[in-house]
Amino acid sequence: MPELPEVEVTRLGLEPALAGRVISGVTIRQPRLRWPISAGVHTLAGRTIRKVLRRGKYLLVDCGDGHLIIHLGMSGSLRLLENGIAPGKHDHFDLQLGDRVLRLRDPRRFGAVLWTAEAPEAHPLLAHLGIEPLSRALDAARLHALTRGHRTPIKQFLMDGRRVVGVGNIYANESLFRAGINPRMPAGRISLEQCKKLSAAIKHTLRAAIRAGGSSLRDFVGTDGNQGYFQQRYWVYDRDGERCRRCRGKVKRIVQGQRATYFCPRCQR
Repeated sequence: MPELPEVEVTRLGLEPALAGRVISGVTIRQPRLRWPISAGVHTLAGRTIRKVLRRGKYLLVDCGDGHLIIHLGMSGSLRLLENGIAPGKHDHFDLQLGDRVLRLRDPRRFGAVLWTAEAPEAHPLLAHLGIEPLSRALDAARLHALTRGHRTPIKQFLMDGRRVVGVGNIYANESLFRAGINPRMPAGRISLEQCKKLSAAIKHTLRAAIRAGGSSLRDFVGTDGNQGYFQQRYWVYDRDGERCRRCRGKVKRIVQGQRATYFCPRCQR
């Protein structure tokens, strides 16, 4: 599933190309995605795109009097193409921009294209999202305060979008390794010093992934069609039984909350 870095890579690719563009039309080939494409999407022609924002794993296309909310789901990607290129089997939605087209490809159809004329932070999908991990709001003190009283393992806590938004499975694994914290430790037992290391590790990991174009494990590509290469730099994720790149011990795999967790028992005590 595209996680925060992949969505931010997409946003960075779209922002300079879309800002100031006038929407000339929309094409909906398959309206039944995770949620039906909003009726308001049909009225977008003539609006000017002001900017492209991100909240967690959601892209927000600011049109002045409303926002187009796009979620990539499990397998989605957005491509900015020359107009006239024939769509493929899984190309379900086009935002037409004169001589260019923004095309959503979503083989599993778990993505979303929604329109809201209200403040986007009030939308039901965004209203309960937690702190942006790359913002100044996530520091050692705030993370320490958030974790108090929680028995949930710290890795699952990080993946709870109501607490910290957008840190998916891959980057929770990698961040905990960088911070030297065992993913099974109850969140409420994390010390302030550990929270300092962990908040820094989260930011470092996410920024490194963004610089690398994200992770392309299956379907994800950037707006230019190129794959990311952060998967070549994983410390622990998907490396069960392999040698730890730091201590040369063996990376271990367990399951937490029906998701695979990877860690080094030597480096993460």
